[in-house]
Amino acid sequence: MSQSWTWPRVELSDGAVEAMKWLGLILMTADHAQKYGLMPVVSGVYEAGRVAFPLFGIVLAYNLARVQSHDPAVYVRVLTRLLICGALASIPFIALGGLGFGWWPLNSMGTLAVSVGVMYLIESRPPFWKTKAATVLLLGGAMVEFWWPGVALCVGAWWYCTHPTGGAFLLWIAGTAGLTLINGNGWACASFAILAIMAYGVTIAIPRASRFFYVYYPAHLAIILLLGFRIPIHP
Repeated sequence: MSQSWTWPRVELSDGAVEAMKWLGLILMTADHAQKYGLMPVVSGVYEAGRVAFPLFGIVLAYNLARVQSHDPAVYVRVLTRLLICGALASIPFIALGGLGFGWWPLNSMGTLAVSVGVMYLIESRPPFWKTKAATVLLLGGAMVEFWWPGVALCVGAWWYCTHPTGGAFLLWIAGTAGLTLINGNGWACASFAILAIMAYGVTIAIPRASRFFYVYYPAHLAIILLLGFRIPIHP
């Protein structure tokens, strides 16, 4: 009798999760340092920086998916941190030039916050949760960096890490593919290769520093602004 296909689960050590965070942070910092003129334009830095958000999204999704009790309160705590730090980051983010018109779109912490909001509604399942989750996805995705593909990537990764299915993987892939169109290159896809290496070939012992990453995002933008680099330099 033939066996049905089983989608593989994502299994990461704590050290591997931290390593992915640090890699994303380094790539993001280098990209921003070049974008705002702190360093000369170096070939490949912008492209490599497109891997940062997918890594952050995957790490966030994985950490929420592995919560033992799937306690909705955990989602609320993470969402609160993202909203506070995202709001703080908006001040230097907008002063540095933003991405579009004034506050729109919101920075990438807003993208992560919208994603967690959708995850929370799916996990807690309040009355009319499907309608509420779809509304947050549609309206929230229109107001944040990387738009709907960024949210789809995070939610798809979370869904897959929680319940590995073809539908979850398709949403994850679709979000990543959307990022390649937004970015104008396919570097976001490198996040899958990095995930595979971390999951199946790397064991790293790195102390956890979860709150540092929340604080670092608004702090590094504020430092760039204080140093006087206000005009974005696009590669």
